[in-house]
Amino acid sequence: MDQSLPTSGTYVCHGITWASGDPRLLLAPLPGGPLVPAGITGRRLGYQVSGTGRWCTGRYRFADLVRVEAVACPDRAPAEAGGQCAACTGRDDFRFAHQFHAGGHVPAALAAYMAQPHWLYLATFADGTTKVGTAADPRKRSRLDEQGALLATYLTQSPDGRTVRFLEDALTRRLGLTQTVRAAAKLAAMAQLRDLARPRAAHQQHLDHAVEALNDMNIPTVPEPWTPPAEGNLLRTPQTGRALYPHDPREGEHGLTALSCAGSQILASLDGDELPYLLDLGVLKGRRITLGTQFSSPPAAVQSTLF
Repeated sequence: MDQSLPTSGTYVCHGITWASGDPRLLLAPLPGGPLVPAGITGRRLGYQVSGTGRWCTGRYRFADLVRVEAVACPDRAPAEAGGQCAACTGRDDFRFAHQFHAGGHVPAALAAYMAQPHWLYLATFADGTTKVGTAADPRKRSRLDEQGALLATYLTQSPDGRTVRFLEDALTRRLGLTQTVRAAAKLAAMAQLRDLARPRAAHQQHLDHAVEALNDMNIPTVPEPWTPPAEGNLLRTPQTGRALYPHDPREGEHGLTALSCAGSQILASLDGDELPYLLDLGVLKGRRITLGTQFSSPPAAVQSTLF
């Protein structure tokens, strides 16, 4: 359901979600209520961060045999390890997914979820860094949309989640491909995007090597390019002027209009400022924010990173 960005109220921010096919700011209202997935593209976001603490971002539950969905923390409790409170951690069966292929405890719902087909993919970011990753079939599209990548290719479909994790580990060992890229590194790379030649060349090289390695393991590959969401086109265009947002989004008040979004990164305009700014709304995950049209960003006098 399309929900407008609220203009008032206090929320625990769960970050950006692409579950519905477009970027939404996922908000848990205080003191209670269901999560609000609010559209951000083309909308003005005015907010003030409440305090410096981190708050529980709830858990994932299995909506059926093949899908998971986010659930807000019922107590809106302070966060502990991993961004959750102890109660939500104890009820989050999906937390065992990352070590599923290594053995150990496997809840029945997770076993059913992992039994469905999964995809192996490569994703390349603005500086040419490439990671290997996996996605369950219902998350084939949204998993890559939320990465903030410049280019990506699905390598092969595996019959289940265990098999695809072994393939992921095999490509890491054979090719030295990472399985994670820090959000800060993605943001810095996007800020310095000059042209597409370097990331395209890097992606093709890693793709060729990955296909060769999988063929050596007798794994059939039918590379399928990922089509980036249109919401990120402006941000992925090297000619688009940009400057890193000069304020910390995790403190104080801010007012900005999202022009483009890739993953959790947005290109935004500020009131009365023509230069677009680049920032990562993912850093708001676990923060309490109060929304309001009265909030604005402090003045900023910076130069574009593109000359």
